[in-house]
Amino acid sequence: MAATAESVKQDMPPKGGYRKINFARVFPKPFASSRALVGTYMVCTGVGWYLYLLNDRQIDNYQIESRNAIIAISPLLDAEADREYLKQLRRNRDAEEKLMKNVKGWETGTLYGEPIYKTVDSNKLIEPGLNEYYVHAPPKTLLDRAYWHKYL
Repeated sequence: MAATAESVKQDMPPKGGYRKINFARVFPKPFASSRALVGTYMVCTGVGWYLYLLNDRQIDNYQIESRNAIIAISPLLDAEADREYLKQLRRNRDAEEKLMKNVKGWETGTLYGEPIYKTVDSNKLIEPGLNEYYVHAPPKTLLDRAYWHKYL
């Protein structure tokens, strides 16, 4: 069934027309006055400074305590490092004795009975170089010690 012109109602604007489109710039309402914003800023800054200074005193106390602990324990750590150094020298000497026990004429600490250092008293400790100290350690240990500054 075909629709006739009388049966179809066309959509038309309302009587009097559509309302006008508002395209004027509308500013938002201010959240707070400038005085309130400046006052809030100053109060927050003052409270922040107070909390910072309060925390700074506590940090100073912690740093003083940490420094005192380091100062107190440093001699003990130095002594332990010296003990470990001497133990490693002993281990190196024992390893040399074990390694060269079947070589005739070999005396530990000498080169076939000839002292390596002729001008030094025999009772004085001669500190070995890094290569001698790490002779029985993995090569990575020597490289880590020799080039420690590259890891910083």
